Amino acid sequence: MDGDFRTNFVREGGGKTNPALVLNADYQPLSYYPLSLWPWQEAVKAAVLDRVTILAEYDEVVRSPSVQIRIPSVVVLKDYVKPQKRVAFTRFNLFLRDAFCCQYCGAKGDLTFDHVVPRAAGGVTSWENVVAACQRCNLRKGSKPLRHSGLTLRRPPRQPAAAELRNMGRRFRPGHLHDSWMDFLYWDAELEA
Repeated sequence: MDGDFRTNFVREGGGKTNPALVLNADYQPLSYYPLSLWPWQEAVKAAVLDRVTILAEYDEVVRSPSVQIRIPSVVVLKDYVKPQKRVAFTRFNLFLRDAFCCQYCGAKGDLTFDHVVPRAAGGVTSWENVVAACQRCNLRKGSKPLRHSGLTLRRPPRQPAAAELRNMGRRFRPGHLHDSWMDFLYWDAELEA
């Protein structure tokens, strides 16, 4: 986003950040975890450039010398963005695959990753050989083979499909969900018959 655009609009009101939920052209969020959000400046710019349709707005407005616009709270892209089929092997995606818990004891928090077949024994850094592990279990296993460590895996490691990770992300609700977003987020809510 160019710097001139940011300075031309002045937001009125309080210190809220007012992010906009970004939906793909099929009205699905681009991602659930992290939830696809844009800062209000990005949403306003996309609306002015006619790249999105505004579906819901905050009460606050932004003004430039010639334009006044309510801050968008939900926008939908006019062009469909095809979801990636390949899942990048990243620390975040690995933790998401393993539901942010140790694959040996089930503990949450203070996670690292562990090579099931240690690198010292020829193990590679791949989806099929790396799991989320708490500090305690990782130190306990060390560079020993799994069968000699006294630990067992809760699930064997494998490469997740992109849709699997997107669905896994739905299990982790962000701390803040604006009311205007709820019609577009389906957090495993039971539908009325």
